[in-house]
Amino acid sequence: MSDQIVPIDQILPPRLPVVALMGRPIFPGIFTPIMIGNPVDVKVVDDAVTGDALVGLVMLQNETETPAAGDLYKVGTVAKIIKKINLPDGGLNIFISTLKRFRIKKVLHASNPIVAAVEYLNEEEDDTSEVKALTRALISEMKQISENNPLFSEEMRLNMINIDHPGKIADFITSILNIDRAEQQKILEILNVRKRMEQVLVFIKKEQELLRIQKKIQKEINEKIEKSQRDYFLKEELKAIKGELGMTTDAKSSDYQRFKDKIDAYKFEGEIKEVVDQELEKFNLMEPNSAEYIVTRNYLDMIVSLPWSEPQSENFNMKNAQAILEADHYGLKDVKSRIVEYLAVRKLRSSSAESTSPAKAKPSQEATPSAEISPAGISVSQGSIICLVGPPGVGKTSVGKSIARALGKQFFRFSVGGMRDEAEIKGHRRTYIGAMPGKIIQGIKIVKTKDPVFMIDEIDKMGASYQGDPASALLEVLDPEQNSAFRDHYLDLPFDISHVFFIVTANTLDTIPQPLVDRMEIIQLPGYIDTEKLEIAKRYLVPKSLEKNGLKKNQVKYTKDSLLHIANAYAREAGVRNFEKNLDKIHRKLAKQIVENQEAGNDAAVSTDTVPADSTAQKETKNAQFTIDKKLIEKHLGKPLFPEGDIKKADRPGMSVGLAWTSMGGDTLVIEATSVPGKEGLTLTGKMGDTMKESAAIAMTVARKLAVERYNVAHDWFDLNHIHLHIPEGATPKDGPSAGITMATALLSLMREQVVTGQLVMTGELSLTGQVLPIGGLKEKTIAARRNRARHIIIPRQNERDLDEIPDYVKKDINFHPVERFEEVLALALPDHSR
Repeated sequence: MSDQIVPIDQILPPRLPVVALMGRPIFPGIFTPIMIGNPVDVKVVDDAVTGDALVGLVMLQNETETPAAGDLYKVGTVAKIIKKINLPDGGLNIFISTLKRFRIKKVLHASNPIVAAVEYLNEEEDDTSEVKALTRALISEMKQISENNPLFSEEMRLNMINIDHPGKIADFITSILNIDRAEQQKILEILNVRKRMEQVLVFIKKEQELLRIQKKIQKEINEKIEKSQRDYFLKEELKAIKGELGMTTDAKSSDYQRFKDKIDAYKFEGEIKEVVDQELEKFNLMEPNSAEYIVTRNYLDMIVSLPWSEPQSENFNMKNAQAILEADHYGLKDVKSRIVEYLAVRKLRSSSAESTSPAKAKPSQEATPSAEISPAGISVSQGSIICLVGPPGVGKTSVGKSIARALGKQFFRFSVGGMRDEAEIKGHRRTYIGAMPGKIIQGIKIVKTKDPVFMIDEIDKMGASYQGDPASALLEVLDPEQNSAFRDHYLDLPFDISHVFFIVTANTLDTIPQPLVDRMEIIQLPGYIDTEKLEIAKRYLVPKSLEKNGLKKNQVKYTKDSLLHIANAYAREAGVRNFEKNLDKIHRKLAKQIVENQEAGNDAAVSTDTVPADSTAQKETKNAQFTIDKKLIEKHLGKPLFPEGDIKKADRPGMSVGLAWTSMGGDTLVIEATSVPGKEGLTLTGKMGDTMKESAAIAMTVARKLAVERYNVAHDWFDLNHIHLHIPEGATPKDGPSAGITMATALLSLMREQVVTGQLVMTGELSLTGQVLPIGGLKEKTIAARRNRARHIIIPRQNERDLDEIPDYVKKDINFHPVERFEEVLALALPDHSR
């Protein structure tokens, strides 16, 4: 009997143990390995191997660790186990050959293991030319994909060509395409070969589109890489060429060489050398793109930009220095004298050190730099820091500039007004983003010398906050014993600033901490009287303002009376700042008038406000076009702020005029007292401070005692009258004890109903026993009295020594009356003619 071929579905069993697939479905006609890790599936495989070696492979709908029959798709593939390999972890690696599709008809065992009754599915074949065309299209399209995809091996290409059945070609292509597992399962479930091939062709087109996009992206990336590589090679070639020519290479190398050359030239030693060498080496190893690169570069740049070498000895001529001070400033004889004395001491100590010290070697930096030391053990450049104190506009800043000119040194100015952060003085630590050195180190870097003149403006207006107290930070800066090794937080290296000539300015000493005041030599700059303002205007302010406003000297002429009128009627403050502003205002209006006349074609450009040539008060010079008189001043500046009759005076009982000192200079103070019927008492108004209120209480007690005992005022007068004491300009705060005798005089003037002596002002603290105690600011108060046209000033006898400090032209036509007792004040202010 001859052998007969039996169809495969007749020898396949009707029931199969099922292995759940967690990955992708496996198509028929494929030989492939599978990893089995689930202990239940391992047992299924072991049992199958001992029998017919057939298992069903069905994909899970949702991956789970404990699969059951309900988790499986209905269509799977029957496979024959060819080989089994046991793995160390208890799993299996099996090689299978897939045979045919099947559908689960009935679940015989739902889990552990899953066993199902199955029916085997046959393909619905269409032996038509359309299927053949689809077959060729699939193979052609897959060739195109495989040629552009390195993941397709040559073996895959050969297998695809050698498969002769269209359905198997579709299954093989689906198994190697990178498509979703659910889409692959749909292909597995399609039995019609033509439909299956059409669906696979759609997936191939999608894959080709993805490959096209991938190829485009890869091309762009390759172009960028090629460009960067090309740039890199060109830069390397350029670096080699520059190296051969002895030129600098890249920016980093150039910076490194620059830093190294300058550091080597300074010949640092000790701590400075160690720190700088470490930073330089770190900079050399850094990549320019790193975040620390810029920080380290800026730090090294700051180090090499500072003047580490010792400065040359001071060599200035005293006569020239004095001439510069005289040329730049009018008056201020006391201030100039003290500055010249200070400069003479610096020159003498410097000359003494040079004559007794041996020849010096080339300067170098030690670990802790120090100032040059004289034989007496005192630094040549050490000394008190000058503090210029005075009202605004008296020339404090310009005096500092003149000192720098006299010494022939660089000048650097910065203001600390409103400063609340100590880092502004001592710098920020380098750990902070945007850190920078403090103003001291920044200034030294700018002037490029170790011995400049530093002006610190508005030191009385510093504040304090949670960020620190800048006034405390200045203690180290302004202390000659400490600043030879000043450490800025950013630099964090000792730097010698003892050679710096510090000049500090302030309007008042009241708000400056006492430890800071102790480190400075105080020089007071009082205000100017009208005659001084006249000379300052003629010599400095008028020429400066004319030039600033585009006018020539021969176009504008001021007379003495016109300048005095501006000083007395518009700029009566201690300084000359408002004086200059008023001049600028006049000159701007004149400039406007000249331009308008020129545009109108008026070549003469003569103002209609010009005084006629036959005026007896003022005459035009040969080339002058404007002669400034009072009328023209009032036209341009408006009505006077201080009319001629606006003099503070006591012209009725209960009034007296005192003198006060403020940060704006000296001022006059009117005290007013009146009484009203009512309950005994004293009311104080005028925004008095606590000290002034206490002085008023003392004045009331002393005045009442003298009124009763000496002037026979009835006791019941105080019981029947309520006294009100007031100081005008109530919005301005007032405090201090120096108005004591003024308030007591006003009260006694009220009680005696007698007017105080005319053109008399006074200042002095009053004690409870009637003593007149000393006060401060006598010079400023005298200037204020002169502006108020006073002829008599009552002062405490202990202040008589201060009269020598007041210039004679300020004291001219003023009688000073030193007193010890309040009774002496009354003899001058309220003389008893009956006695």
